[in-house]
Amino acid sequence: MKKPELLVPASSLEVLRIAVIFGADAVYIGGEAFGLRAKAKNFSMEEMKEGIEFAHEHGVKVYVTANILAHNGDLEGVREYFRELRQIHPDALIISDPGVFMIAKEECPEIERHVSTQANNTNYGTYQFWHRLGAKRVVSARELSLEELRQIRANIPDDLEIETFIHGAMCISYSGRCLLSNYFTGRDANQGACTHPCRWKYAVVEEKRPGEYLPVYENERGTYIFNSKDLCMIEHMDDILISGIDSLKIEGRMKTALYVATVARTYRKAIDDYLESPEKYRANMPWYQEQISNCTYRQFTTGFFYGKPDENTQIYDNNTYVKEYTYLGYVEEVTEQGFARITQRNKFSVGELIEVMKPNGDNLEVTVKEILDQDGNPVESAPHPQQRLYVDLGTELSQYDLLRRQEVTA
Repeated sequence: MKKPELLVPASSLEVLRIAVIFGADAVYIGGEAFGLRAKAKNFSMEEMKEGIEFAHEHGVKVYVTANILAHNGDLEGVREYFRELRQIHPDALIISDPGVFMIAKEECPEIERHVSTQANNTNYGTYQFWHRLGAKRVVSARELSLEELRQIRANIPDDLEIETFIHGAMCISYSGRCLLSNYFTGRDANQGACTHPCRWKYAVVEEKRPGEYLPVYENERGTYIFNSKDLCMIEHMDDILISGIDSLKIEGRMKTALYVATVARTYRKAIDDYLESPEKYRANMPWYQEQISNCTYRQFTTGFFYGKPDENTQIYDNNTYVKEYTYLGYVEEVTEQGFARITQRNKFSVGELIEVMKPNGDNLEVTVKEILDQDGNPVESAPHPQQRLYVDLGTELSQYDLLRRQEVTA
């Protein structure tokens, strides 16, 4: 059985480093233009260069998204962008537009070209078409079943790779081809500016009764008819790993380091456990289930993998995330005195019980014994985001260990 790649998103240099350390085989990122996550932090060219160097030092690949549906005015900028990217050596470009694809082929032929899910890749003929144009990999449409993916694998060249989403948010529109955002707000989802109207609450208005709102689905909290549950295949890695998929993709280029660390670490262990022994994978299932629920999510579904989804894959009563943990920061370095230097993300205090997430899967409950500000002065709490702090947690820490706090639920 071929070991598939675990492909993890990164919204920033910090998240890229966490993704690499917590188990990614490859990371995909966006630059400041031509990607479909305009609201993400994204990477400057200098940050991309630094991130690629860090990843390559750890044997991890980096793919850069350039998957907008381009207009005429985009093409010259795309060409210049690819010339710049050629100098920093990403491992692949993720592209959906044929014109952009051909520019990449001309300007940086040595960089692999991967065809984005935005290109609606739903059959093996499409895969064959892109292979003839020079694509190394095609990202499958989210609307494919495992059986369809197996059929594609059987009908495409061995050197053409299949990449498939196995975890994360599901778009209500066909592989992201959505016009709702453009219609309601003038912000084009296919140019990277989606406002996510699929998460909004809707009602029906009858033409002759303006102002009278008729719920599409009624209860005490409202109507969210387009709001899909999140994809999660952690319980079905046995089926995923024998399907012929080459790269297992996590959605989430706008997610936090805590989310990325949690999902990457859980899928890393699940993949490795199954390849070592299917029995070990099944025995560790409760651990995977517990860990994957520790990050924000909108309940879970298996999407289209086992057939077309029904009403059970939607969330009709709300559009909020389940959130069990809060991200506090990660260990940037450990001083000679044993203090962890962190850039604080959320408030915590001396005496508080928090958790240390380690890349190997261990979670340690620790008590915050002491906090020093950046000048070495003791403080009782860290109320301001982005404070540089030195923290004593009474245990041995390593660089990139991640700190989180469990939320109290009623």
